Parts: sequence; C-alpha cells; structure tokens
Amino acid sequence: MFNSLSDRLTATFKNLRGKGRLSEADVDATVREIRRALLEADVAVPVVREFTASIKERALGSEVSEALNPGQQVVKIVNEELQTVLGGETRRVNLAKSGPTVIMLAGLQGAGKTTLAGKLGKWLTDQGHKPVLVASDLQRPNAVTQLQVVGQRAGVPVFAPEPGATSEFDDPTGDPVAVARDGVAHARAKLYDVVIVDTAGRLGIDEALMRQARDIRNAVNPHEVLFVIDAMVGQDAVNTAKAFDEGVDFTGVVLSKLDGDARGGAALSVRSVTGKPIMFASTGEGVNDFEQFHPDRMASRILDMGDVLTLIEQAEKQWDKTEAERMAKKFTDQEDFTFEDFLVQMQQLRKMGSMKKMLSMMPGAAGMREQLENFDEREIDRVEAIVRSMTPHERVAPKIINGSRRARIARGSGVSVSEVNQLMERFSQAQKMMKRLAQGKGVPGMPGGIPGMGGGAGGGGKKGKAKKKGSRSGNPAKRAQENAAIASGQKPAATGSAFGAQSQQPDPESLNLPKGFEKFLGK
Repeated sequence: MFNSLSDRLTATFKNLRGKGRLSEADVDATVREIRRALLEADVAVPVVREFTASIKERALGSEVSEALNPGQQVVKIVNEELQTVLGGETRRVNLAKSGPTVIMLAGLQGAGKTTLAGKLGKWLTDQGHKPVLVASDLQRPNAVTQLQVVGQRAGVPVFAPEPGATSEFDDPTGDPVAVARDGVAHARAKLYDVVIVDTAGRLGIDEALMRQARDIRNAVNPHEVLFVIDAMVGQDAVNTAKAFDEGVDFTGVVLSKLDGDARGGAALSVRSVTGKPIMFASTGEGVNDFEQFHPDRMASRILDMGDVLTLIEQAEKQWDKTEAERMAKKFTDQEDFTFEDFLVQMQQLRKMGSMKKMLSMMPGAAGMREQLENFDEREIDRVEAIVRSMTPHERVAPKIINGSRRARIARGSGVSVSEVNQLMERFSQAQKMMKRLAQGKGVPGMPGGIPGMGGGAGGGGKKGKAKKKGSRSGNPAKRAQENAAIASGQKPAATGSAFGAQSQQPDPESLNLPKGFEKFLGK
C-alpha cells in the first residue's frame, strides 16, 4: 500500500546522510520532497500542510542542530510526526463491564464490511471472546448469505432471522432495526459476550442510509461504531469519513484492502480529519488477514524500518511451542537437522501466512522489493512435494539418497532431478551451518563466534585458523600421555620405540581418561 510513499521518503533521507550539519536550505529541500511525496500519495492537503509545518519547525530547532547525526534526527522527527498523524497510540476495543459488547459496522457498499465482520469475529475468538454476527444488511442482494458463509469460514455463529433480498429485483423484506435489536437479545440469552452488527451500505451517501444507521445505533446502543473504509479510495475518503462522522458519530476506523497497490492517502488523512482513531486493518483475503492497527509500527513500515514486533506476535500466535522446545533441545544436543525437521518447520512457517508478507516486515525490505515481487510462493509447494516424496528413512538419513533414489524422488514430486539435487545441496549447507552454530563456531564468513563457546574470526575459515596442538599418535595410551604432558607445559617423553619396546605406562587416573578407556592401556 505505501510502497510509493516509502520509496520517496527513503530516497529523500539518503541525501541527508553524512552531513555534519543541516542548513536551512537542506531542511527546506527535505520538507519540500516530503510534501510532494505525501501529495502524490493522495494525502489530504490540510493534513500535508500541518504535517510538513511541524517537521520544519522541529528540524530547524535545537534538537537537530545539536544532534551528533542530524540526518538520523530528521528521520526520527518524521517517524514521530507520522505516529501522531496515525493516532499516536494503539486504541483498544471498549468492552462492556456487564452484558455483551455491541460493535456496529458502518460504511459504503463495497468497502468490505461483511467480510470484515467475519475477520473481526475470528480475531475476537482468538482473543478468548465468544462473538456472534448479526445480519442486519437486508437490502444488498445475498448479503445475509454472504455473512453466513463468512461466519462459517471464520468459525463464528451468525444470527440471521430474515433472508433479505436475493436479487437486485427483489424488494427487501424484514426490518434491519428489529433484526439488530433481536440479535443483541439473542446474544444476551445465549451468553455471547460480543455482538457484531453488519449494516447495509450504499454506492453513495444518502439520507436514507444515514437514517437507517442512526436508527440501528439508537436501538442497540453500541459500545463501538466502526467505520469501515476502503484504503484505496484516495481523496474521497475524507469526504466520506466526514459524512459518516456527522451521520452516525463513529468511534473508530477500520481500513480494509490495506494490501492493495493504491497510494495509501486514506490511512494518513482520516485520522487527522475526523479525530477518530484507526483501530484495525484488513491486510488480505483470508479470515486471518486482520490485525490491530499500531500507529508506531505503521510509521516504521512507511519509513522502511520494518515491523518486527508484528512478525514476532504472529510467530508466537501460530508457532507450536512444543515443537519449538523440541527443536531447541535438538539444537542444544547437537543432533543432526533432518528433512523431517525441515518439513515440520516449513509447515509452521506456512501457518504464519504469505512469505512475501513476512519478508516485507523486515527492516530494509524496500531494497529487495523486486526480489519479493518475483518470489514464487509455489516454490514452497515444490520443496514440500520433494520432501514428502522421500521415504521416512531417507528423511532422517539424507546421505543414503543416491542417484537412483533422487530420480525416484523427482518422479514422485513432479520436478526435475536437478531441482532435487539443488535442494539436497542447500539442505547439506544448512545442516553444516546449524551444526557450527550449535558448537558455538558462528556462521561461515561472519566474524567471531558465540561468546564463551569458542569459535574464531572468520567463522572457522582457513585464514587465521589456530593450529591444533596435541599428539598425533595412533596409540590411545601414548596419545593420552603426550596430551597430558602438553597440557601441563612439559615436553612429552618418548613412550616407546619403532621396534615396539614399551616404556613404563603412566597411572590411568593421572591421565583423566574417559570412563572405560583404561582397557586400552594393556593393564
């Protein structure tokens, strides 16, 4: 959504790097580029004017002139101002102290209210609540059926006593206000703790829509009225938001279709124009593509600083803790990483959603946007097919996979032998890297190792590698004796001759040998 804006701002900040001091001309040029970037992103003009004026005032003040790195300080100022524009802090749902919490959805037709009702219900279920969806949109054809389908996908029950219109030629039957009121009563009787009321939308703003929305609001007395707005509508979002704010007095905003390729001006305009916080964002088509809106994290995404916190939260929510503990123990015990482990880890990653989406949350993702766009999600399916075509024994002992086995695996997974070979080679490298990490030797090519666990500079490369000191004798007793002498700082004494004449053997206890090793000493 914010790709264009992010690219423009990142390019602007590059011009500030390395400057020990910023002149007024530098600040003016930077603010001018920021203003141009925001206007191109369809941000409302009053918002742009206020935003850039605040940045300029702070950038010309002492907090930049006295900073050790003025360029970074300007980025920090822009980040803080973006957070302010987006709401400042995360706004949580106001839950009722007693009885069910009533959440009413309002917005234009096509904004995605019905789909979002299911996503919100699924999100609340994951938070430990027991929600129910109420089908009060009786005018749009098949809106009730759509809500029932969405509710089934999300695993959330739907209260729909009226079928509503089934085609554009049918007159709507039933009273939406009565359905909403009965839905709240039904939730109270069945002990649901959250009621989500889906209301009708229109292709344009009209008095009939607002009057119906006001009547529903007065009937159910909601704790939250969420205005659902399509994040791709651009400048028109401001006028729509104002009209709905005056008509139903909503308490929060939900941005739908935030995964689209529009310029994202709505997200930066609605909060400033209406003064109402953005509470949630819909980021995809799946029922799990829904998240709470965090202004600080969104500002970081826009400035290409990543959103690692959201990534961690998704991992904690989807990752199997038992499996994570098993892998951690296996890593600590320095056991081999097998294809069976690899398959489990892939399945855990896939639970988190799209790989593109996860990688885009990493800091500096804008620099590899082309690679992300060209990334084929089906590559993961091909890799999984290859692993599943292996026998259980081959997965835990990959070294037995010879040429004929690779040909069989390729036929079974529908790929070429060269693709199987590439996977085997990459997997072998991953095994070696994990073994080095477990031993504390660090990653090859990276300086240093894990503190306190050994590992030298260069990750164990040949250059700078310390020469191993110790006996090279093939006789275990002689080798142990010479190593003990080296450890004590003495020159190892000769313990035999080429003709087999043996000298007196040392006391096994003095050599600190492994248990059972004394049988090799010939005593």
